[in-house]
Amino acid sequence: MGNEMCASAKPMHLFPRLTDMSPLSEYNAKRNFDKTKEPRGSAARKAGKLRFVVQRHHASRLHYDFRLEMGGVLKSWAVPKGPSLNPQDKRLAVMVEDHPLRYRTFEGEIPKGNYGFGTVSIFDKGYYTALEKGDGEQELLDAWERGHIKVVLHGKKLRGEFALVRINNSNEENAWLLIKHNDRYAVQEEYHAEDKVSLKVKEEGELFRAQESEKKGKGKTAKRKGDGRKESPPKDAMASNDVFSPMLAVLSTGVSDDTDWIFEKKLDGFRALVEVTKKDVQIHSRNGVHFNKQFPSLAESLKAVDRTLILDGEIVAEDSKARSHFQLLQHGEPLPAKFKLRYYVFDLLMLDGNDLREFPFSARRDLLQRWFAKFAQPEIRLVPQLDGPAEKALQQAKRAGWEGIMAKQADSRYLAAKRSTFWRKLKVQQSQEAIIVGFTAPSGSRIGFGALVLAVFDDAGSLRHIGNVGTGFHDDQLADLMQKLKKIVRQKKPLSSEIKVANEKHVTWVKPALIAEIAYAEWTTDGHLRHPVFKALRTDKKMEEIKKVTPLEEMTNDREVRFGKKILQLSNQKKLYWPKENVRKGDLLAYYEQVGQLMLPYLKDKPISMNRFPNGIEQPGFFQKDVDKNTGPRWLKTVELESESTGNTVNYLLCNDLPTLLWVANMGSIEINPWLATYRKKNNPVFGVLDIDPNGVDFKTVVSVANTAHDILMDVGVRSYVKTSGSTGLHIYIYLAQKYTFEVVRDFIQMLAELLHEEHAQVTSLERSPIKRKKKIYLDYMQNKRAQTIVAPYSVRPKAFATVSTPLDWSEVNEDLSIQQFTMASVLARVAAREDPWATIFDEPADLKKAIAAF
Repeated sequence: MGNEMCASAKPMHLFPRLTDMSPLSEYNAKRNFDKTKEPRGSAARKAGKLRFVVQRHHASRLHYDFRLEMGGVLKSWAVPKGPSLNPQDKRLAVMVEDHPLRYRTFEGEIPKGNYGFGTVSIFDKGYYTALEKGDGEQELLDAWERGHIKVVLHGKKLRGEFALVRINNSNEENAWLLIKHNDRYAVQEEYHAEDKVSLKVKEEGELFRAQESEKKGKGKTAKRKGDGRKESPPKDAMASNDVFSPMLAVLSTGVSDDTDWIFEKKLDGFRALVEVTKKDVQIHSRNGVHFNKQFPSLAESLKAVDRTLILDGEIVAEDSKARSHFQLLQHGEPLPAKFKLRYYVFDLLMLDGNDLREFPFSARRDLLQRWFAKFAQPEIRLVPQLDGPAEKALQQAKRAGWEGIMAKQADSRYLAAKRSTFWRKLKVQQSQEAIIVGFTAPSGSRIGFGALVLAVFDDAGSLRHIGNVGTGFHDDQLADLMQKLKKIVRQKKPLSSEIKVANEKHVTWVKPALIAEIAYAEWTTDGHLRHPVFKALRTDKKMEEIKKVTPLEEMTNDREVRFGKKILQLSNQKKLYWPKENVRKGDLLAYYEQVGQLMLPYLKDKPISMNRFPNGIEQPGFFQKDVDKNTGPRWLKTVELESESTGNTVNYLLCNDLPTLLWVANMGSIEINPWLATYRKKNNPVFGVLDIDPNGVDFKTVVSVANTAHDILMDVGVRSYVKTSGSTGLHIYIYLAQKYTFEVVRDFIQMLAELLHEEHAQVTSLERSPIKRKKKIYLDYMQNKRAQTIVAPYSVRPKAFATVSTPLDWSEVNEDLSIQQFTMASVLARVAAREDPWATIFDEPADLKKAIAAF
């Protein structure tokens, strides 16, 4: 973001801690008010309407500042492209420091040498209200804390509903999205804020920047002439951090014939990205470690490159027959005699300052071939392209004794720091990285140890035993490994006490610090490696990355499903929705196809809010409740309801059958969020719900609070049902059959929450404000109101591991319970193997009158 806007867009954590802790201390510390006309910061509260302003800031990079009056200051976001009235535009907005209310009217120049120097003009201003009727300034501040603000702007250019949503999985702190809701002020055509700015304002900004840049240039020239010193060369523009986060492949069982693939040998070495400038050569590992000292001969050979570029490839140790020996790379150079060090190049990311990552892979490879035709260094080589199709390339790999091949889509762009199905690993030999957690004593004439005890992390972050390996070692490796193991011996078993290891009393446990690569034949039914063989230690991987690798099964990209006369086209099934877990859109659709009948009773006749992630969970998502009547197949059912907050008509989707559920999922809505009431009886909920939100508290405490709630409800004769939220907490449901109004239900759930708070006063809170309830479980009874949605039972969540909001039996709510144990894969196995724990939920509605009398 630093190149997209002025310094005011830097995340706030980058600035030093300030001794002045007033709300505007950061704003004041950055400015010299003797040199800038910007107003001095002081927090203030004024009665009347809350105001907003959008200022055009022509700084080092043109951007717009979006500011909302809140809590006596202007909460501020830098928006590189400016706000849009098109709901399809999800504008990035970076939260910056609070500004004083007087900044709302500021226009003019910020002189050179001052923070954010440039010109400021007002693009639009006016007042705003909360979207939710009745919400005041405190509720807005609470929403800001939660990272999801919904407002209605009353300006001249910007009008109607907008949302500001924090991107929780963003790599950049304070990253939000500014989104226009689809209301009567929305537009469908392209919207560019710059089109609404006068030519005079644009010219003033450009002229001011140009004049200041000219002054700066003259000053530097004079300085060089006066003191004889040379100006230090600027850092090469292409040396940005994301270049050194390589694109990653997924393990796959095959590739489809309907895609153009380029096949290469799968190398067995250290992944390395090389940056060459006119002055320097830098070799980086996949995790950013410098390899220059470890492999100096490669760094020296790369100095012969006469272009500025960034290469992606792999460092390999080869024998005279071009067979790789991974273990020889562990200690760097020099290698033993008869072995050669090579750097095999397979991608070109930048050339002479031009970023090539958006170009198709076939074009990048063509440029590499042209470059290698002129560049001759025996240590630096281009990875050869193999003849297709995949079966032919795999046969070649098998004959040569390779581990496998790489398959790369010819038209794919380079996705830095992403694991993508555009690149596939097809293996001849299966291998799995594992963490060494112990060893056994040697027997006979063997030295060192007998076998290594192996484990991987499961989805819940716990170590799981996957067997032992006792073959594949030579004597030097046994001795070297034993020296390493002796240094990390520990008394305590690093695995859960429930996990049993064969001959455990003869195992010496070690700290989980070493990673081994293991070749194997297959996985056994109990999750162990069959016929494991030790290959080498891995020093280029992070411990938390070591998980069981499951090959991606090939699937068709598009398919048609029929339900009687209803026909549905399911599209883009190969799209990776959970890149780290190799879970695709097709896997999500298959999941909902199998659990749909369990879900539908909780969705019937309830308006649906979709939480859409059309590009997967690592890209921004958005909520949609208003569905165009002309969208989708004719058999979709919708209902028009009036929004309480705006008075506008909202066309809600109803999801009463499996075809509609699959249509919703096909639209990229990972999460299914129904109302608690039906559209037929909007003021009377089907369920009452208590949301137990951990708010950072240990989950075992959450379990204890939930069990207390269960006991209280049992005592007053109310049957309750529990499910994981799929995110962090637990939801307790009470079936009411729409016998009571939301007011009555909310009062009852509030009474329950207050009783819980009395029992667990030290760890729970009823405060809505996150600031006031830090590190306390939030007992949220406010979910029980009209038009409020809550994630449906069996709904997937857009979270790591594809977790599911899973109905539980109360006996499962114990200290062993965790959110992460319920994923799409585990829930499918669960519903196939056991009875539905909520099977009786609709049998008997709760009698709240009797329960209240019994409290």
